[in-house]
Amino acid sequence: MRGSLKVFVRHCLATAVFSALALNAQAKALPGAPAPFDKGNVQIALVGYLFSGDFTEAYLRGVEKQTEALGATLRVFDARQQAASQREMIDQAIDLGVDGIIVQLGLAETLKGPIDRAIAKGIKVVAFDVDLNTPQVTQVEQDHHALARLALDQAVKDNGTRFDAGYVYISGFTPMERRDEIWSQVKAANPGIIEKARFGTLNPPIANSVADQASAVLRANPGISVIFAPFDEFAKGAKIAVDEAGLGKKVKIYSADISTADIQIMKEPDSAWAATAAVNPQVAGAISVRSLAMLIAGENPGHKVLVPPTLITRQQLLDLDVKNVRDLAQKLPAFGDTANVARTSWIPAAD
Repeated sequence: MRGSLKVFVRHCLATAVFSALALNAQAKALPGAPAPFDKGNVQIALVGYLFSGDFTEAYLRGVEKQTEALGATLRVFDARQQAASQREMIDQAIDLGVDGIIVQLGLAETLKGPIDRAIAKGIKVVAFDVDLNTPQVTQVEQDHHALARLALDQAVKDNGTRFDAGYVYISGFTPMERRDEIWSQVKAANPGIIEKARFGTLNPPIANSVADQASAVLRANPGISVIFAPFDEFAKGAKIAVDEAGLGKKVKIYSADISTADIQIMKEPDSAWAATAAVNPQVAGAISVRSLAMLIAGENPGHKVLVPPTLITRQQLLDLDVKNVRDLAQKLPAFGDTANVARTSWIPAAD
């Protein structure tokens, strides 16, 4: 089942952008749960804008596992970074008669129409990391302000208040814009921090595309000693460029998000990737499903559900001999403590 999901996410063809993958062949009743989960036949749709990268793959695993624990059917729609496709896929989910929809990322201005139509049909909606500004929608998001603050406080601690920086950024997305607010505040409070270059792209493969940009930036700005890359695919790209330029001991990278692959990259000898602030992406996926399940059952998870981040430094990973995300959650308990967010007694824990 998990393999089928990866095949769908990675190889979904443009001619099949409106197809959905049912991960559970048949929904199951959940004894002791409120309606409609006590009878089964609950259908949940995940309509994603961006499934490329380790963070989003782990988020998908969290959605899959928690949906399976609830005995519900999960249908996954991959818009492949096409706003029009994501909008139309929400309409397709509505036509399928799903009980709830999770909207993952996307452009808020293109989503309002289909989300309003879903709500009018009585379909419950949770939005992950995209602010739909709709009272009936529960917003599940990483605490992006806290996340950026943790990473940047570490950058200042390591490098002082005077350095030239490269900044990897894409506008139009709630996570990036909220992290950018903190970057602006840090620069204003520390005039010695100079943003020498701003760049970024979501062109796949994201890390390689960002690496090409970062290489040009480093050549044009040899004084850069810090790169703030508040998305792990951005950080991977920056590290590729730093390594190719032989600057691993001169340039330090501070980022957001974490995955098993990120951990291995951060632990490499002389790695420039010094720190990241992150939530457990699999837990974030499970929280999205739990919030939606509560809405479907007539309960109130709250209008905004924040998933708090944890600072993770390269030195911590080395000192604790962290090997993967599961290992990180065990050895750095704060990273796994968000498991109780949007929790109610009748929702089974996901494995």
